Amino acid sequence: MFVYSLGGNEATEQQQRQREVDFLAAKEEMERVVEPRPRERTQQDYDLVLRQARELLDDRADVIANMANVAALLHSTFHFWWTGFYRVVDSHLVLGPFQGPMACTRIALGHGVCGTAWQQAHTILVPDVEQFPGHIACSSNSRSEIVVPLLDDNGQVTAVLDIDSQYPAHFSDLDARNLELLAEMMSGRQPGR
Repeated sequence: MFVYSLGGNEATEQQQRQREVDFLAAKEEMERVVEPRPRERTQQDYDLVLRQARELLDDRADVIANMANVAALLHSTFHFWWTGFYRVVDSHLVLGPFQGPMACTRIALGHGVCGTAWQQAHTILVPDVEQFPGHIACSSNSRSEIVVPLLDDNGQVTAVLDIDSQYPAHFSDLDARNLELLAEMMSGRQPGR
């Protein structure tokens, strides 16, 4: 039993219970506080990431090793909620290297943001995932998403880079342009080809 001293007087049980209730309410409120939104990414940020990625990517390395390093680079640099890859394996996207909380392991063609980006073979930027028809909610904390396909020389999707944020409207055209450059670099294609 806790006893609080109030200027020489002991707290009554009712006062003590009220303090405990107040303490727990304050604790819950503190836990609900969302971290401040991170600063916006700049072209200079992406220039550095692209230079670092160029150094990390090794055409002799296994594609999975390259994906793992790029996921770690993006995640540690920008502190996204989830950063990772899904690889095309037969008729599904299969979870590849990632950083962040657990994820869905298989996604069908045309399902969710990833499956739609695979089907359409182009980048999809979603400011509010709750407004995207058929969104697959691997995490209820995901609020916005960008998915960038990796294409081979024939224009076929081999994988997708999927990035989620816990903030709505967190991604912009700047992210899309630079992540597309990164995807081209990872695919071994010359930018713009």
